[in-house]
Amino acid sequence: MNSPTWYGHFTKNFAKLTGKSITFIFAILLIMFWLISGPLFDFSDTWQLAINTTTTIITFIMVFVIQNTQNRDTEAMQVKLDELIRVSKNAHNILLDLEEQDDEQIDISREKYINLAKLARKKSEN
Repeated sequence: MNSPTWYGHFTKNFAKLTGKSITFIFAILLIMFWLISGPLFDFSDTWQLAINTTTTIITFIMVFVIQNTQNRDTEAMQVKLDELIRVSKNAHNILLDLEEQDDEQIDISREKYINLAKLARKKSEN
């Protein structure tokens, strides 16, 4: 088993921190402070640049944190689904790595299951 990388450790903890309600409240308070401070700085370009730069940096970092978290969650879910397919008696093991196939192969598999669903609906109507 691989040990967690510094990046994985950072993004996991950062995502937990940023997902808390206290972090949201802190962000709102920071924006309110920025708005209130506007008259003190005569709503200058520097005053505007401060919030623009801050939000840009935070957004830039959050894109990578969110993508890392999403990738990790998707991979974990895929492993769990693979295990369910593997242990299911009548499951088709060919589906185990479907996410690794190209779009054409996925479309072929999807069409197969759409047709199976249509057939099952027809049987249930009779």
